[in-house]
Amino acid sequence: MAKFLVVHPVGKELTVEAATPVAKAIKANVTVDAYWIRSMYVRDEGKLYCEWDAKDAESISKVINKAVPGFPTEIYKLEDELIVNSESFR
Repeated sequence: MAKFLVVHPVGKELTVEAATPVAKAIKANVTVDAYWIRSMYVRDEGKLYCEWDAKDAESISKVINKAVPGFPTEIYKLEDELIVNSESFR
């Protein structure tokens, strides 16, 4: 599976209460071809950044569109050879 970064421009007023039903809908619709890992919200940018493992971008789009039709979404494939963590440099 490839790694993807999914960006949702959601505005600067997102709350846990507002995000919870969306997150539950996404989680209920993940498939073996597209699995949501985690999300990080940057209030100053008004964007929600989500990490996904997926076969392809279309598989992610299908999950999101089924769970939350019309949810603003930008999908970027991450390059495997350029994904590193601090432990790679010990």
